[in-house]
Amino acid sequence: MLRTAERIEVKSVLAKCLPEFKHINHYWDKQRNIVVAKILPGEFYMTSNALTISTTLGSCIAACIWDDRMGIGGMNHFMLPITDKSINEVDWGSRGLASDAYRYGNFAMEHLVNTILKNGGYRDNLKAKVFGGGKVLKKMSDVGERNIDFVFDYLSTEKISVVSYDVGSIYPRKVLFEPTTGRAFVKKLDNLSNDTIAQREQDYRSSIDSGHVEGDVELF
Repeated sequence: MLRTAERIEVKSVLAKCLPEFKHINHYWDKQRNIVVAKILPGEFYMTSNALTISTTLGSCIAACIWDDRMGIGGMNHFMLPITDKSINEVDWGSRGLASDAYRYGNFAMEHLVNTILKNGGYRDNLKAKVFGGGKVLKKMSDVGERNIDFVFDYLSTEKISVVSYDVGSIYPRKVLFEPTTGRAFVKKLDNLSNDTIAQREQDYRSSIDSGHVEGDVELF
C-alpha cells in the first residue's frame, strides 16, 4: 500500500503532465523512490518532470530522445518501421491519440521530436538512446532488424546524435529512461513467454511485468 506522501507525489506528477499523457499508467516505484510512467506499444511520453519512463520490448524499438541542456525529453515504443498512410488516414482514437499511427516508426519518431520542440526543447540539443529490435521468436520475421535500420536512418537524417544503444540479439528488454537527465537502464529478460511478448506487441493488451533478470542492470 502506498503511503500518503507517495500518493501525493503520483498525483502531483499527473497534475503536471500534458493532457495527452494523462491516460498513461503512472505508479510509484518503491525500489527507485520515483514515479514511473509505463508506456505500451504504440504509445509515447514526454515530460520535463523528474520521473522515469518504462517499457518492455521484444522486436519493437524504444527511442529515448532528450534535450541535454533544457532537461526535457521522452520515449516512444513503436512496432513497425514505416507506413504509407497519410496523417488523415490513420485511426486517431477516442482521445485524439493515434491508436494506429504511433505503432509505426515514422509517426512515433516525428511526434516525439515535435512534442519535445513544442514544449521548450531545441533541435540542436537533442540526443538519443535506442533500445530493442530483438528477434524473440525464431518463427517471426526479422521485423526487429528492419526497426533497427529505420530508427538509425531516421536519427541520422534528422542529425540527432545517438549517444548509446542496445539493440538486436534474441532477448526481450525492460527499459527505464530518465528524460530530465538522459540516463537509461536496461534489463535483458529471459524465462518470459515470448509468445506473450509477440501477442502484446500485436494487440497492445498483454502486459509483462516480471521475469528473470540476466545479470545486472546495464546503464546506458
